[in-house]
Amino acid sequence: MKAVTIKQLKDELSHKSGAELKELCLHLSRFKKENKELLTYLLFESHDEDSYILSIKNQMDEQFYEINTKSYFYIRKSVRKILSLTKKYIRYSKKKETETELLLYFCKKLMEMKPSIKRSQRLQNVFDAQVRMIKKAIDKLHEDLQYDYQLELDNLLEND
Repeated sequence: MKAVTIKQLKDELSHKSGAELKELCLHLSRFKKENKELLTYLLFESHDEDSYILSIKNQMDEQFYEINTKSYFYIRKSVRKILSLTKKYIRYSKKKETETELLLYFCKKLMEMKPSIKRSQRLQNVFDAQVRMIKKAIDKLHEDLQYDYQLELDNLLEND
């Protein structure tokens, strides 16, 4: 079966009643955990972005705390997992402020790690790639926010 385009889906959904839409959403949420997580965000957390960001930061803290630091292999593996989860939560939100905030926090946690990421070129590359992503996200923000986030990024890079 081939999936149809977003426009076709939108047109078809416009012909459905409220009850039918509700049933479709519930049916969709049963198939994949990500669908359920996205619905949870849209229904319960999207109205309070600050608490959403805070909950993700707390989750990141726990994950960074649990990293096995005995070898850089395990560190890299755990860091990639944390980053992929963070990116998934960023996709749910679709807000550049959230993206910037979470990626800055991720990079800050990465810099605080012991042993230092500077001893692993691969971890340093992950850090550098995220800094580039942060810069792109900052460029798309309002001027006042750009200034604030740029200061935070500069501060992070100074401690680098």
